[in-house]
Amino acid sequence: MGQILEKFQGKQWRERQMRKITDKVFYRFKDETGKAYLTFEDLYIAVLLVYNDINKFLPGPHFDPPSKEEVRALMQECDMNLDGELDHEEFVKFVKRLTKDTFIIVSQGLIITLAVAPTVALLTKRTTEGVPGVGKVVQKIPNAVYASLVTLTVVMFQKAAEAKGI
Repeated sequence: MGQILEKFQGKQWRERQMRKITDKVFYRFKDETGKAYLTFEDLYIAVLLVYNDINKFLPGPHFDPPSKEEVRALMQECDMNLDGELDHEEFVKFVKRLTKDTFIIVSQGLIITLAVAPTVALLTKRTTEGVPGVGKVVQKIPNAVYASLVTLTVVMFQKAAEAKGI
């Protein structure tokens, strides 16, 4: 599944997106507190900010942030120098591990949209070609354009459904 997403977006794209989000959040705390590390309290707020950005910028369903207990357990695993705080690189590693399942879900949604919608579009085009009045218009539209329009419509419906919480 991950290999298919790499073909569409590229693994580097995902890593760049996550790096942008983690850098933005980490440096926000650094600028506000003057510290180059995150305590547990800072980290939990940072996790909420990261999930807010993920929900804003990545396609797919809304993702709920983990509980404080999950954050605390993962923090202990990622705190390489065992000082009870995460520096920038530890924070990046922490967020990667925390969000790995998120990208699997986003990948599945993308694959369904990008693979299934064009196929359905072409099948519906063939079906509507026999309908009086509509058929002649549909026949004039090139297959690639028709498939793109239907795929765009599916994506818009998905976004509208996500916004409504369906």
